[in-house]
Amino acid sequence: MDSFIIAALAVCSLTAPAYGDKGTSKARSCSDIRQFYSGKGFPLDGLPQSEISGEHLRICPQGYTCCTSDMEDSLAVLSRREMEVLLRDAGRSLQASLTGQYKAFDGYFLDLLNRSASSLQENFIPSWGVLYTENSQVFSDLYADLMRYYRGSNVNLEEALNEFWSRLLEKLFYQANKQYFIGDDYLECVSKQLETLRPFGDTPRTMKMTVTRTFVAARSFVQGLVVSGEVVRRVSQVQLSQECMRAMMKMTYCPHCRGMASARPCANYCSNVMKGCLANQADLNTEWRHLAETMVQVAGRFDGPSGVDSVILSLPNRISDAMFTMMENIETINSKLFQACGNIREGGTSSTGVDVNMKRGKVTVEDRLGSSSTKMDRLVSDVTIRLRDMQPYWVSLPAVLCSDRVATGTGAEDKCWNGMSRARYLPEAMGDGLASQINNPEVEIDITKPDMTIRQQIMQLKIMTHRLRNALNGQDVDFQDTSDDVSGSGSGVCADDMCSRGPRIIVPVTDRPILYPYPPENKEVKGSNAHQNLPCITMYLLTLLILLLRR
Repeated sequence: MDSFIIAALAVCSLTAPAYGDKGTSKARSCSDIRQFYSGKGFPLDGLPQSEISGEHLRICPQGYTCCTSDMEDSLAVLSRREMEVLLRDAGRSLQASLTGQYKAFDGYFLDLLNRSASSLQENFIPSWGVLYTENSQVFSDLYADLMRYYRGSNVNLEEALNEFWSRLLEKLFYQANKQYFIGDDYLECVSKQLETLRPFGDTPRTMKMTVTRTFVAARSFVQGLVVSGEVVRRVSQVQLSQECMRAMMKMTYCPHCRGMASARPCANYCSNVMKGCLANQADLNTEWRHLAETMVQVAGRFDGPSGVDSVILSLPNRISDAMFTMMENIETINSKLFQACGNIREGGTSSTGVDVNMKRGKVTVEDRLGSSSTKMDRLVSDVTIRLRDMQPYWVSLPAVLCSDRVATGTGAEDKCWNGMSRARYLPEAMGDGLASQINNPEVEIDITKPDMTIRQQIMQLKIMTHRLRNALNGQDVDFQDTSDDVSGSGSGVCADDMCSRGPRIIVPVTDRPILYPYPPENKEVKGSNAHQNLPCITMYLLTLLILLLRR
């Protein structure tokens, strides 16, 4: 037994220096993270040259580290700023798509209106002569009102159409009875007989119905695109919370502080961080989908035989038919008007101009619907695809932002960064939305305190969807005048330089932290000297205990 004790003491004496050397060996250099930190634009003052104890860290694990408290704070702020940049970039991509749809539809709709107005003028001058040229302002005012209504001005469309037919009745009656002296009071009486006499046949009623449905739908549709873009712009500017900043720091830059810069986060770990950070944004999902679905339904009304092209380009024909109906029955109409408003005395010019115009025959305006209908079909198809593409936008953001961050490949789930070390991430993935984050292990959230800016945008989506559903039923909707800002720099759909027809919604993932290569982790530079000398100390104590027992 004595020989055993002596041998044990000898072995312990020989091995103690070895353990001691290892325990007091030089700590790992921090040159790589100094280069990384400097590359992010931060000064190197106060940065350690080699690893230090990490008891001072408040976000990252408190093992040996190359990060000081100031570095941790600076990188935390940087991680939030980079995340906010990614969200704004994603928002700009979606805004670009919405802008593309807005500009495509708006440009085409305005082109239809201009073509219709030009067609009316080109055909009415040779066909109706002075009946048109002396009263052209009535027609130009009609198209101006239609344009203003579409642009969102406070124009009552039905009243504008009624006013058009009343004024047209006055002008045509005056033109057909120039041999009489007709005062303003008499003409006012004439215009009031519109509903009773129906001098234009059924055209005013059918035209009011089709034009109202078309323009209400078109105006609500472009307003839906504007509101959607504005919601995206406002939500993309919402500042991330302090808790989100801590979680982003822990996931993104704490591996650098631990000398594991090449470690990528585990899939569920990244998902939980992102879903926690974007919990309020995910609550937009339900109303966002409702709006997109309703806009698809409205867009479906734009093509076909009773679509936008047909209604707008047929306006000259309809108006001409109505004028022809009145002039064809002018004697009967005159008789009824004289009876209703009283006789009038002669005193005007001898020529009425009616015979000349009646000889011209019925006007035929070429609609040229062929190419227009094809283009509208393409627009509707394109906008339907894009609106459906954007429906899952808010709940897909976490997956998109994690897509090329997380560890992949064979065995990745056992070697990924889980917030503490390279190991499997055990917590399950959270659901979408604020209420689902009550047990999120990565981001501490008070689910009773939603973000008010986002709640306001949810309400805007609800209001817009309600208006679009009214438009589907042909019910007029009230909007503020957006003619100045729909295409201006302050518009929600025109973000910076993005006012162009964009590709489908693609969320760019850029400006990610640059991962500088590190040498493999020196796993032996962990633990304290006490741990490394523990076998030797145990041996000494055991030997002394044996000696005492023998005595």
